[in-house]
Amino acid sequence: MLFLVAALLLLGFALGTVAHAPLSFTLVAAAVIAVWLAVFAARERYGRRHQS
Repeated sequence: MLFLVAALLLLGFALGTVAHAPLSFTLVAAAVIAVWLAVFAARERYGRRHQS
């Protein structure tokens, strides 16, 4: 339960920060996060296929 409260607090803080950031910064940050998640997903998929 404490983890859930902490996660919601961090989410609220992040959304509040994004609301005050310029749109260009928000879009660049979103693109960086999307690329990072895509690379992570590709590495996980490749690692699971070639692990054995």
